[in-house]
Amino acid sequence: MKYIIAIDAGTTSSRAILFDKKGHQIGVAQNEFTQFFPQNGWVEHDANEIWESQKKAILDLIKHTDVQDVEIAAIGITNQRETTIIWNKETGEPVGNAIVWQDRRTASICAELKQKHEATFTAKTGLVLDPYFSGTKIKWMLDQDPELKKQATEGKLAFGTVDSWLIWKLTDGKTHVTDVTNASRTLLFNIHTLDWDDELLEILDIPKAILPRVVSCSEVVGETSVKSLGKKLTISGIAGDQQAALFGQLCWESGDVKNTYGTGCFCIMNTGGKAIVSKNKMLTTIGYQIGGETTYAIEGSVFIAGALIQWLRDELNMVTESSQIETLANTVSDNGGITFLPSLTGLGAPYWEPSATGGILGITRGTKKGHIARAALEAIALRSYELVNAMQKDANTNFSILKVDGGASQNNLLLQIQANVLNTKVVRPEVTETTALGAAFFAGLAVGFWKSREEIQTLWKENAQFNPDQDRASTNQMITLWNQRIQVVLNKDG
Repeated sequence: MKYIIAIDAGTTSSRAILFDKKGHQIGVAQNEFTQFFPQNGWVEHDANEIWESQKKAILDLIKHTDVQDVEIAAIGITNQRETTIIWNKETGEPVGNAIVWQDRRTASICAELKQKHEATFTAKTGLVLDPYFSGTKIKWMLDQDPELKKQATEGKLAFGTVDSWLIWKLTDGKTHVTDVTNASRTLLFNIHTLDWDDELLEILDIPKAILPRVVSCSEVVGETSVKSLGKKLTISGIAGDQQAALFGQLCWESGDVKNTYGTGCFCIMNTGGKAIVSKNKMLTTIGYQIGGETTYAIEGSVFIAGALIQWLRDELNMVTESSQIETLANTVSDNGGITFLPSLTGLGAPYWEPSATGGILGITRGTKKGHIARAALEAIALRSYELVNAMQKDANTNFSILKVDGGASQNNLLLQIQANVLNTKVVRPEVTETTALGAAFFAGLAVGFWKSREEIQTLWKENAQFNPDQDRASTNQMITLWNQRIQVVLNKDG
């Protein structure tokens, strides 16, 4: 056995990546899929399109790399979390579009639940009551149609996040599972007892019959069917994208921190075997579970990061390629007094203000495109700074290195700004596909492709590091201005 296939089911595209024993990326195939915005604040995907685009990516990867079935040790899956799919168990057809993690339609449900049940949900799940998570999305879908609710109660429907959906399709309906990390993002899973929680299901009026079986991140859960994929391959690794990146970055010790710069920005700190309850509106979540041992983490989420650059590209036409934003930002030496408030789909941690909108403040006659581009990169770094600060308070620790990955981590200026704002070292690995690599590690460990974690540790290599290089007074001035101006979009008075 020479290879592991990692399925990376993202928010905007389906990818399949082939890794060898040294953790090198041998090949990749990628297909984008449609984003639907049926109403303001709503974001949907076609679950069948996710499956078809993912299936095509796997088959394209195998074809282009000319890899043989017998050379593939296993498949690992990592996925956009919280996105909610409900389908008919008999037909395998979704009952409607997938509701994406970015979707805000359940804000009123969350507001109502907060009045009576917020403490219960937070104590059991480590999460806050926000439209981000799957639970209220499931409730909304079932409440729309009494017939659907009836079918769910009768056990005729299945719920899953994207990992569950893909495994169901890959195994031709034989396997309905999710892993602990994805389960921990549903608002239905008790992260202390490691099981679906009857009280939470009752509050949300969700039948237990629709839920998948929960497994660890690294174990054999099934095999692909000839009918679905044309070949039988072992599926042995599952983790939500941010937890997979935590593992792929080798953040295995308590206090280790990684930040993924993708569509959103997701920062996670390993807290070891202890679920630390955040006093700073961070999320307590499961980092990963392997070999019967559960590792917990604190996480903060920025909903808009790389998506901010996409917006500048697609809606304002400031650049034609996302990668050009760095060149544009480098045409100026500072932000020219501009602050970019990136709350285009509400604000995540530590504010949790779903109705917040974005803003560009400080515009003058002298404002250039470069100033706006630079302020956008600063916004991504400043939102990440807020998360890291809150985590350090929660964990009562100061970290010395931030490991980074994700598409926007290729932007050197962004990482330099990040190092300056945090006043610490920022390290980018050789393989920035650490989300997919983490899924590969989980799958490979389960089938003996890699014999131990010690073997994996030798595979991680540093690509570049960024150390603070800016006068601290200038950085503090930028942070002060940010703290003042973010109040404008927080809608504190409704």
